[in-house]
Amino acid sequence: MPTNNVNLDKLKATVAEVQKDLSKAKKANKIEGEWNSGPGPQFRATVSFEGGKALLEADQPTGLGGGGTQPGPMIYCLYGSASCYAATFATMAAMEGITLKQLRITAESNLDLSKVFGLSDNPIAEKVKFTLHVESDATADRIKKLEELSKERCPAVYCLTNAIPLETELKIG
Repeated sequence: MPTNNVNLDKLKATVAEVQKDLSKAKKANKIEGEWNSGPGPQFRATVSFEGGKALLEADQPTGLGGGGTQPGPMIYCLYGSASCYAATFATMAAMEGITLKQLRITAESNLDLSKVFGLSDNPIAEKVKFTLHVESDATADRIKKLEELSKERCPAVYCLTNAIPLETELKIG
């Protein structure tokens, strides 16, 4: 039976597999999307995942020239980061034998769009803040330990706190 909706048997099997061969820890992700020049959301991509496919659509807010009909790219970024952090926290709790009665996360980010408009060199994102709301019978010290483990091990936290090389390639025609 899963703990915190985490299948520990599958997780332990994956960890054992990676312990034998670290190359098994590497996973590739790829999204191919298309800009919509007509009416409707500005960007869409069909993304594949283990259980199937899903259509994701993004639309800039009206103040940025979009229709505001779908979440904007930065909302998806915040959602992805928050869901990754919550998943890491719940997984660390399950691995430590801690049952969570409730786990909620609030993710916040302030943007300064003046650089986007070419008006300043101000940082675009000031910060990202996660606030975890945790209910559990575990002690406060154990919950704080989970928070530290989550900050150390969460892929999204890593992406937010470490410069990751970016390559761009332009194909014309």
